Amino acid sequence: MYLKRDQNGANASPTRRGFLKQFIGGATALSILPGLKVAGSGAEFAQAASRIAASEAVGESFWRLVKQQFIIRDGFILLNAANLCPSPHMVVEKVFNLTRDIDGDVSFQNRAKFDLLREEARKKLAAYMGASENEIAIVRNTSEGNNIIVAGLGLKPGDEVVVLDQNHPTNNVAWDVRAARFGFTVKRVSLRNTPASSDEILKAFRDAISAKTKVLAFSDVSNTTGVRLPTKELCRMARERSIFTHVDGAQTFGALHINLHDLGCDSYAASSHKWFMGPKEVGVLYVRRERIGEIWPGVVGVGWGDKVETSARGARKFETLGQRDDAAVAAVGTAVDFHNLVGPSRVEARMMELAAALKEGIARIPGARLITSMSPELSAGVCVASFDGLDHRKIYELLYVNHKIAGATTGGVRLCPHIYNTLEEIDRAIAALGSVVKDMRK
Repeated sequence: MYLKRDQNGANASPTRRGFLKQFIGGATALSILPGLKVAGSGAEFAQAASRIAASEAVGESFWRLVKQQFIIRDGFILLNAANLCPSPHMVVEKVFNLTRDIDGDVSFQNRAKFDLLREEARKKLAAYMGASENEIAIVRNTSEGNNIIVAGLGLKPGDEVVVLDQNHPTNNVAWDVRAARFGFTVKRVSLRNTPASSDEILKAFRDAISAKTKVLAFSDVSNTTGVRLPTKELCRMARERSIFTHVDGAQTFGALHINLHDLGCDSYAASSHKWFMGPKEVGVLYVRRERIGEIWPGVVGVGWGDKVETSARGARKFETLGQRDDAAVAAVGTAVDFHNLVGPSRVEARMMELAAALKEGIARIPGARLITSMSPELSAGVCVASFDGLDHRKIYELLYVNHKIAGATTGGVRLCPHIYNTLEEIDRAIAALGSVVKDMRK
């Protein structure tokens, strides 16, 4: 989804019904948060939402109120959402208060409530992701979720796994390591950094698939080039051939408004700490109901049961991981509340708007070469650019040291905006990047 700004700098709204309902329970939480930069901003946020529910546009004043829900240091521009995002006040406070509660009384009796809180968080996650509760495992991060699938599928010599060469190591090298032990083959699909169309991507995968292919594993959005894959079409292609599809959703969970049942994948792994803006060291693994039984767990611990046949319901068998940070697990539900408060479709639209503005500005810098496509069909929030002849790491360092802009050097110069950024910050980041590049070329 991609929305254009009107002449007043507002986003054309994808919907005007149902938004107000999302504020029931959430507005109260925002209004009592401590440390807000503007007095009463939580209440203002709720009031703005009430007006938005009946309007056609979400203006910059609303997004400034959203930004105030974060404790970002003054003057800093955080453009590293592909790696780590700040959490909003309501999530930070939830983690803090629950951690304090645990440390005040570590008894089994006091901690018993976390079983219920975990299930409440699971229920919210399932609704947010378009899945059923029994298909959701709350794990520690995308890496763990990927590896559960890599290690859990029954593969043998003669079988073939097709992966995207731009996958994260946990969905790429991890397959190589298991193949070295069990004798199956890993085949890589190579794409141009900037594909011309979704059809080009689909053809590359179609050509790679053979009668031996048992698994198709790819990233929804690449963290190295920012290319967005036609995930639904790839999953349909695989299912027609009885191929298991695993999607690394690290760069889409919390950024794009997803519905996993509609997407059609067999499994999907993601982290809370990136675009979802949730608590740290918590992740999610979705496994389609019909596929849960064929995947072996990576860890068997308390919660599995006393027999080989687990007593854990559904995908819960993948989360018997020993002692967890109960406060962080519970606070995942609060992060869902925040997304529902803003509206998942609005989060996506705003992220896409900021990314488009950033790419347009970078493209105007002399010597810049965009690696990420300008097309919303082929991109999301990950924006990568190259500056031939210049040291990308030095650009990255100078942006932070001299301009307080946080980015990354993954794939080039990677800048990834999210809803806590403003259009003014995007303009400042573009100007700063242009200045750094100009000075380095002198």
